Amino acid sequence: MATLNHTGVSHTVFHLLGIPGLEDQHMWISIPFFISYVIALLGNTLLIFIILTRCSLHKPMYLFLCMLSGADVVLSTCMVPEALAIFWFSAGDISLGHCITQLLFIHSTFISESGILLVMAFDRYIAVCYPLRYATILTNSLIGKIGLTIYVRSYGTIFPIIFLLKRLTFCRNNILPHTGCEHIGLARYSCDDIHVNIWYGFFVLMSTVVLDVMLIFISYVLILRSVFHIPSKDARHKALNTSGSHVCVIILFYGPGIFSVPTERFGLHILPHIHVLLANVCILAPPMLNPIIYGIKTKQIRD
Repeated sequence: MATLNHTGVSHTVFHLLGIPGLEDQHMWISIPFFISYVIALLGNTLLIFIILTRCSLHKPMYLFLCMLSGADVVLSTCMVPEALAIFWFSAGDISLGHCITQLLFIHSTFISESGILLVMAFDRYIAVCYPLRYATILTNSLIGKIGLTIYVRSYGTIFPIIFLLKRLTFCRNNILPHTGCEHIGLARYSCDDIHVNIWYGFFVLMSTVVLDVMLIFISYVLILRSVFHIPSKDARHKALNTSGSHVCVIILFYGPGIFSVPTERFGLHILPHIHVLLANVCILAPPMLNPIIYGIKTKQIRD
């Protein structure tokens, strides 16, 4: 597609509106945002502290949970303080560089969480299907390599987006109807052809999050098949219970996104503030509720 005519102006500063259409309600909306953020910070920091300081919790399941809590802190911190600044002080101005940095951390951390949930499913699969070999398979060395792989994959797939956005000329508008920056949402304000951005974003989504969901589903099919072959009813119940927390977290993490992505792509009749609120639920809910879920359902952490 041919590049559209430019006006000669490329915006380097953008203005975030917050929740479009609900600007007069920003102060009230900020209350659940602030409470959720405080709970997320306190809950995940406490969870990390407990796991790192208790030798009895230095096991694969809890080390992966520690990684998840760290990602939760980063994910919520990337978005919520910016949103609160908009709600409380109308401080919605953001430079292009800051905007790209924010979306880089949000997208890469989201992919990191997805990868951590995948390896936690793998952990549950080994624990249920190969319990006698659990300690020899999931060694500390392997866990370190898995963590590094998750980090490299998440930032490696998102890093090219910096250059895909830097090449664009933003001459349409500098008003972003959102509480934060995201890749395609920002690219749409360019006067250039953004087909490369769209297709690369689709590639990243399919090769990371969608692939992770498929592998998690396969893992739990194998887990359930193994569980229902256990003759003892008590053993079956125990095996299912050990995976219960992880299943809840998976639903909490992917559930809002299942509704958010289709409404963003196809729900043209849905009001803009619904899009923004759904996107914020994806960022807010998992970091706030993950520590609560594991704290309630995991006896060792609860004790």
